[in-house]
Amino acid sequence: MNRKVIYAGTFDPITKGHLDIIQRAASLFDQVIVAVAKNPSKQPLFSLEERTALVSESCLHLSNVQAVGFSGLLADFALEHQAQALIRGIRGSDDLEYEIQLAQLNHKLAHEHLETIFFPPAVELRYISSTMVREIYKHHGDISHFVPLCVLNALALKSNKEN
Repeated sequence: MNRKVIYAGTFDPITKGHLDIIQRAASLFDQVIVAVAKNPSKQPLFSLEERTALVSESCLHLSNVQAVGFSGLLADFALEHQAQALIRGIRGSDDLEYEIQLAQLNHKLAHEHLETIFFPPAVELRYISSTMVREIYKHHGDISHFVPLCVLNALALKSNKEN
């Protein structure tokens, strides 16, 4: 049986915290699809195509990981890709109630054929979020400890084009 899971998010940008969860999932499952969400309610730093490419580049060392852009309901995407479960990261109790609600909704929307597995982040990465990384970057702070090198390079290129 091919054990396939989906780890979904906007990944704007992908962080070392995301990578930690992806690597751990890749060691447990046959296939991990990183579903990069197009979220019309957010103003992303990177386009959907750029975010998907950055996730792919960050995961080149993981042969069983694939990045795919998507829009619409995650439950529909999971059914279409025949995934058995969703992977979700939970940094703390603030995330827990919301993530449980999402898990229950996705389970119901997928006709009770989809489970959610929660991954706590590594202790040293617990405080990292894409929102915080974007805020630090916006104020010209050093984000090199929080994101993969490809993200730093993409941000440098973006800054050069804007100047």
